[in-house]
Amino acid sequence: MKHTELTGRNYESVVVNSKELVVIDFWATWCGPCRMMGQTLEDLGDEETTGVKLCKVNVDEEAELADKFSVRVIPTLVFIKDNLIAFRAEGVKTKDQLIALMNKYK
Repeated sequence: MKHTELTGRNYESVVVNSKELVVIDFWATWCGPCRMMGQTLEDLGDEETTGVKLCKVNVDEEAELADKFSVRVIPTLVFIKDNLIAFRAEGVKTKDQLIALMNKYK
């Protein structure tokens, strides 16, 4: 699944104005579980993610965004629908869990 690097500069245009479910993956390069989660997200196919916009936030580079969402543990996934937090999850999720969550909230 293709993703958008989310920053403080593009947050409004990518998230606030989105009509799709936005899934934000908060991660760091040094985090092993984050790399596992990232690979699982990349393995999702287009048919499984129709109507979903995946964004990634490197917490080391975008500390303000991590603070905005009170991210204290990585990986953290935040699901945003109509500019409201619909769901958040900490830790690694399986591909099946991700598909079920995306289908539930989109």
